[in-house]
Amino acid sequence: MSESLRPAPPSPCVTRSGLAGDIRALGLQPGRAVMLHASVGALGWVVGGPDTVIQAVLDVLGPAGTLLMFTGWEDDTFALDTWDEARRQAYLREKPPFEAGRSRADRHNSILAEYLRTWPGACRSDHPEASVAAVGRLAVDLTRDHPHDYAYGPGSPLARLVDAGGASLVLGAPLSRITVLHLAEATARLEGKRVVRYRMPVLRAGVRTWETFEDYDTTQRLVAGAPPDYFGLIARAFLEAGQGREGRAGAAPACLLDARDLVAFGAAWMERHLAGDGRPNPQAP
Repeated sequence: MSESLRPAPPSPCVTRSGLAGDIRALGLQPGRAVMLHASVGALGWVVGGPDTVIQAVLDVLGPAGTLLMFTGWEDDTFALDTWDEARRQAYLREKPPFEAGRSRADRHNSILAEYLRTWPGACRSDHPEASVAAVGRLAVDLTRDHPHDYAYGPGSPLARLVDAGGASLVLGAPLSRITVLHLAEATARLEGKRVVRYRMPVLRAGVRTWETFEDYDTTQRLVAGAPPDYFGLIARAFLEAGQGREGRAGAAPACLLDARDLVAFGAAWMERHLAGDGRPNPQAP
């Protein structure tokens, strides 16, 4: 039989109890706040699908813990001003406004983001591009009063996660997707940070209103010339420095990283390795 026609080896069977055991082995403690980044497919054949992944994390956290995920918004308008006139006018006339309780999570942030957004008792922050969803004891506190501009910096859900002694939990997802490092971007002392402005429709007092938002560029590169995957480089350097815990979750690599330590490490890494124009800093150790 041709190699190309051979059946793929079966994926390992992943259960709720087994996944919870893997997460406990990473060191996640009950009562903690944790931001999850996970790939369901990378874990293996999960009995019960995405719901099982969320429930396993909640099992470990217990009733005093809090689970967060970055949600964003499924249908963004970042490139609105570059669209052809007919498409742009159609969006301006009829694009539904962002509503925290209804607007879909961005599917690129993992299918789990939408599952958590619609989980019983979930809260979601009121920002169309940078929203997070949370379930648990601190869900309201972590998602309230999301800043309109610079939505990943001080006062954001990411900053509150750090203040709460939280962590990032990665289950099979790329290290480059660790959202809390956007807080490191916001706080790193670098010249030449890219600033973007974009428009999105939101619901204010029952009226659809187009608003302009301003932030550092979190979708491309913070500064010109920065490596395309510097979040991944930072997270890997953090782990290689002996910080964080690594292990396995089902068939996938997994790790648990303290949010405060990671943000401080990430900001310092950016300041050491990137000059104001994004080039490697020749003075870096």
